[in-house]
Amino acid sequence: MLQPPQSSLQVAAVPAQLVPARDRDQDASWHTEAVCRRDEAGLFFAPSKEPTAARLSREEAAKRVCARCPVMIECREHALLQPEPYGVWGGLTAAERRVILARRRRREMELKTAARTTNRIAAAG
Repeated sequence: MLQPPQSSLQVAAVPAQLVPARDRDQDASWHTEAVCRRDEAGLFFAPSKEPTAARLSREEAAKRVCARCPVMIECREHALLQPEPYGVWGGLTAAERRVILARRRRREMELKTAARTTNRIAAAG
């Protein structure tokens, strides 16, 4: 597993080349407001071979930080759009983000199927 730097979490540590140029200025504004910029990265990212109980406790502590963050929604959407494979972002663990992404993909497929069915019915009309 990749390990983030052990210094303070810099939300802006997302490589700039992954953020389209037109979105960099807008994206950077939420980074500066992130509460986690003042906390240790270790709270948001798992050390290797972390015991389950310690991981759950650490993730809950990170989520408490996220809960008081004024840019939690922006952070969460960033993590879902990138997608960020590790750590707590926007109050969600990597596993929780995978569930949300799977639900979004499933919903998109359902909407496409429904649209095709509606178009067929209208054409047969």
